[in-house]
Amino acid sequence: MSGAVDFFKIKNFLAPEEIAVRKTAREFVDNEVIPIIKEHFKKGTFPMELIPHVAELRFLGANIPWDEDGPDTNSMGYGLMMQELERGDSGLRSFVSVQSALVMYPIWKFGSEAQKEKWLPLLGQGKVIGCCGVTEPDHGSDPASMETTATPKGGGFVLNKEKTWITNASIADIAIVWARVVPPSDSETIRGFIVEKGTAGFTQNKITDEKYCLRASVTGSLVLDDCWVPEENVLPKTGELKNLLSCFNEARYGIAWGAIGAAAACYETALRYSQTRKQFGKEIGKFQLTQDKLAEMLRKITAMQSLCYLLGRNKDTKRASHNEISLAKWNNTWETIHIALSSISILGAAGTTDAHPAIRHLLNMIAVWIYEGTGEVHKLSIGRNITGFDAFR
Repeated sequence: MSGAVDFFKIKNFLAPEEIAVRKTAREFVDNEVIPIIKEHFKKGTFPMELIPHVAELRFLGANIPWDEDGPDTNSMGYGLMMQELERGDSGLRSFVSVQSALVMYPIWKFGSEAQKEKWLPLLGQGKVIGCCGVTEPDHGSDPASMETTATPKGGGFVLNKEKTWITNASIADIAIVWARVVPPSDSETIRGFIVEKGTAGFTQNKITDEKYCLRASVTGSLVLDDCWVPEENVLPKTGELKNLLSCFNEARYGIAWGAIGAAAACYETALRYSQTRKQFGKEIGKFQLTQDKLAEMLRKITAMQSLCYLLGRNKDTKRASHNEISLAKWNNTWETIHIALSSISILGAAGTTDAHPAIRHLLNMIAVWIYEGTGEVHKLSIGRNITGFDAFR
């Protein structure tokens, strides 16, 4: 599915259009991302120069009908695209995921026709950058407990509180902010708001603590201090927590696929190294322990691919459940962490440097395993599904 890593020949089950999407994304990553991403990771900067080309290739909102041409690919093609982008770096895949799944998707799904007409083309063309405000200083994986409030006032709502650990926060032109309506009603508890840059009472900050993960990604906070948002910027079809959670499903789906790309990069690097690096008079790939590690890595990647292939087909036929997506996100990020560790063990000391991508993917994947619901949260979600008992409350 990603280069040579397709042991079960899943490519034979892909449509030509899906293969074409993967090829386009792969060539983009090989030619434009991999040559520059190491320096951006080192400096802690996002490659803003890639945004015009990402938009030109129609990666933004690729599975959403944001213009007259309709969606550019199905869920399977979108997943393959996320896989290749994360093979380059999690920061790039995160940017595209946020723009597509957490900004464009809620506007398309829950917005008014006027909101769609105004924002979707600008977001799809990369002329406007978006972010999504959910996580708070005291509430991450528990959005039902969010403290950000939205109080009706003068033909709109006043928003208060803070969102943090927000991808694209300081560079975004708009933010989709989710807040609890005060006082709540039977039909309205949590709503989504389009908050534009420069709105009074709206401050966008960059996280000042040095990150060791997702360094090639912009992370920050959104401060809402009596921030008034007009009714025309309220997503009219929101009102319940499930609206927000459906957006998470879109993002987690892309994450599950993206992890395969990072895992494949680690595996391919270790495999090539094992075929040329010599110790004790022979290539290290000839040692049983090395072959054991490579075989285990391939087993995990193949299982990840099979899981996402089935998930993608279910999603395209509208049969994918949030529990299936949870399992895929949890499984694939967790397995990629261990694949990266195995890759580093084969690479040796060189594996701990930026001479190879494994350490960068390892650090990134630790953050990816945490965000959009930690692994533990997804385990409990699956546990609730199979036992019928809620361990969250």
